[in-house]
Amino acid sequence: MVTLPDSLRDAFKEPMGPVTTDADALLAAAAESREEHGAPDAPVVAVGDVVTYHLREAGRVPDVALVDGKTEREAVRTEVSDALAVGGGRRVRVENPAATLTVALLEALVDALADPDPVTIEVDGEEDLAALPAILAAPEGASVVYGQPGEGMVRVAVTPESRREARELFEGLDGDVDGALGALGLSGSDSAGDVE
Repeated sequence: MVTLPDSLRDAFKEPMGPVTTDADALLAAAAESREEHGAPDAPVVAVGDVVTYHLREAGRVPDVALVDGKTEREAVRTEVSDALAVGGGRRVRVENPAATLTVALLEALVDALADPDPVTIEVDGEEDLAALPAILAAPEGASVVYGQPGEGMVRVAVTPESRREARELFEGLDGDVDGALGALGLSGSDSAGDVE
């Protein structure tokens, strides 16, 4: 549906929030975001196997987790894959090639965000771009957490400002951007500040 053009690759390497290796501090910041927005049920969305693993090890099962069995294009360590293979919640499998966002992934993300129970989206391919649509689709007060290669975890608090930034990047993708926004339940004509 949409793909990452070479011209935007550098923009996607910049973290969209603070980078940390401390999962407990990250989860405390996520709780503060929920409180600030009066959204006690706002989800924590984890994009990546290692991020999901660290949050679970810190005692927080992400409300939505997107995993592909890889980290930095290599298979994750056995302890990570074994830990992620267990645990409750629904599992959904989608195909999503590298540097792409498919309709299947976008629809699975929206569906998972609506589920009151934890959902793991198992991606056949790569989930690397999924933080963007997660920021656009999650409610204010939510936190989207993804890995920054070689550095740690990035937490993006879902706010009007972070949505604007995500929307600008999203609109720079190649392909049917309006169709992709539609799959997220957003219209192509929505201004970035009005994303709900």
